[in-house]
Amino acid sequence: MNAARAILLALLVGWIFPAFAEVAVRPLTGRVVDQTGTLSSGDIASLTQTLEDLEKRKGSQIAVLIVPTTGDETIEQFSIRVAEAWKIGRRKIDDGALLVIAKNDRHLRIEVGYGLEGVLTDATTRRIIDEIITPKFKTGDFAGGVAAGVNRMIRLIDGEQLPAPEPEHWQAPNVFNQIDPFNPFVIVGIFVLGSFLRTMLGRLLGAAATGGIVGLFAWLLAGSVAAAVLLAIIAVVVTLLAGSWGWGGPGNYRRGGWPGGGYGGGWSGGGRSRDSGGFSGRGGGFGGGGASGSW
Repeated sequence: MNAARAILLALLVGWIFPAFAEVAVRPLTGRVVDQTGTLSSGDIASLTQTLEDLEKRKGSQIAVLIVPTTGDETIEQFSIRVAEAWKIGRRKIDDGALLVIAKNDRHLRIEVGYGLEGVLTDATTRRIIDEIITPKFKTGDFAGGVAAGVNRMIRLIDGEQLPAPEPEHWQAPNVFNQIDPFNPFVIVGIFVLGSFLRTMLGRLLGAAATGGIVGLFAWLLAGSVAAAVLLAIIAVVVTLLAGSWGWGGPGNYRRGGWPGGGYGGGWSGGGRSRDSGGFSGRGGGFGGGGASGSW
C-alpha cells in the first residue's frame, strides 16, 4: 500500500510541478507584444502599422512576441503553445506566422502556420533568422533585427497566392467569438448582478460597479478590450434601466456598503502593445513548421 501511494505521489508531482513551471501564455493584446520593454513605442507603432497593412492587403497575420525567458521549456515548446493559444492567421487558410524572442535566453523562433509552410519553409525561416535577424541582435539592434526579419517574411508572403481578405466590418474582428453580448443568458446575468449591486450601492455607483465587473470578466474570457468595453457599457445601461422596471434601489442598504466602490480595469499581461485590443487571431492552425535560432 505504501509503495502504491509513493508511486501515485511521484506521478502527481511529475504532472503538477511541470505545469506550474511553464511560463504563462499571456492574452493576445496586439500585433506586437513586448514584455521586456526592449522596443520603444515608436518601434512598436511602426511594426504594428506594417503588420496591419499586410493583413489588409493579403489577409495573413503576423505577430511578434518578446518575453524575458521561456523558463524550463525550449523555445519550440513555448512558441507552439503561444501559436495554439493566439491562433494567428485565418481559419482553414492557416496563413499566420509568429516571431517569438526570448531575450534573456538569447533564443528566437519563427513559427509558421500550415498555409504558409510552402513559402516560409523551414530552410527559408532558418536563413531569415541566421542571415537577417541574429546579426543585428548580436550588435544590440533588436528593433532593427525584428523589423528586418518581419519585412523579409512579408515580402515572401506577398508573393504567395492566398485567398483575398474579407471586407472590413464595423466591429473589431473576433470580438464576439467567445462572448455573445446579446445572448439572453448574458443579459439576464447582467440584469441580476446589476440589480443586486444597485440595491447595495445605489443607482450610479451600482451601475459603475456592474460595468467594471462585467468588463473585467469579458476581458479575461475573450482577451479583447473591445468586447470588454462593449459589455461594460451594456451592463451599465441595463443596470440604470433596472430601476425604471421596478428592480433595485437603495433598499435597506446604505451607499458605500462595500469599501472602495466599484470595480474596474483589467489585466494587460504586463506587455506593451499598440492595437488597443482590436487585434485577435482568426483561428489559424500551426503544426510546428518554422525554425529556431540563437545569438
